[in-house]
Amino acid sequence: MTRLDDVRMREVELTMPVTDAAIAGLELGDVVFVSGVLYTAREGVYRMIVDRGAPMPPGVREATNVNFHCSPAAAVRPDGSYVVEAVTATASFRFGKSMSRWFERSGAKVIIGKAGLTELAYREWFVPHGAVYLTTVGYGMGAAYGRGIRRVLEVHWLAELGIAQAMWVLEVERLGPFLVEGDRAGRSLFALANREIDLRLHEAYATLPPYSMGRFGETTARSDELV
Repeated sequence: MTRLDDVRMREVELTMPVTDAAIAGLELGDVVFVSGVLYTAREGVYRMIVDRGAPMPPGVREATNVNFHCSPAAAVRPDGSYVVEAVTATASFRFGKSMSRWFERSGAKVIIGKAGLTELAYREWFVPHGAVYLTTVGYGMGAAYGRGIRRVLEVHWLAELGIAQAMWVLEVERLGPFLVEGDRAGRSLFALANREIDLRLHEAYATLPPYSMGRFGETTARSDELV
C-alpha cells in the first residue's frame, strides 16, 4: 500500500481477545468495531505496571489483549456497581518508550487511542510484538463510543489512581468506529496521507496571490518558511 487510493476502508469486526490471524488481516484505513472485553489503561496504570513492577490484575491478560487509552465517564449506581456511559480517548504519543515494556508485561496486541504514533515508533515498539494501533475518529465521540459499552466487569486501582487513571475492565459490543492507523508492518495511515499531501502541496502554494505584506518580507515560498 503506497497511496491513499489503495486504502479500501473495509468494515471489520474484531472479537476479543483478538487472534494473530485477525490482526494480520487488518489493513490501513480499515473501519473497525470491537466486541468482547477490553480494559482502559493510561499513565497511572503504566506507572504501576511498567515502572513499579506491579502484575496485571488476575484474569485480565487472559480475558483480553486490547488496551484503550482513554478516560471513562463513570457513575456509581445505587447498588454500588459502576456504569460507564462515555469514554474520552487520550493521545497515545505520551506513552512513548513505555510501550515496548508494556507489551511485554500486559500481552496487549491492540492499542486504541487518539491520533497515533510515528512509523518509527510502530516499527520499534509495535512490530516486534505483533501489535497494531487503532485510532478514534475525530473529536467529540465520547458519548457515541459509550453506546458500545455494555457493563463494567472490574475496576482496579480506583482508590490509588482515581476514576480517569484507574483500569476499567469493560464488556463492549460493536464499540467503534476506529481506524487502523498503524498496521502489523509498522506503516501509518496518517504518514501515508502526509507524504501524499506533501507531494502536491506546492500546487496550492502556486495558486496563492502575492501577499500584501510581501514588501516587508512575507513570502509564499515554502523554502523560505521558518517553523
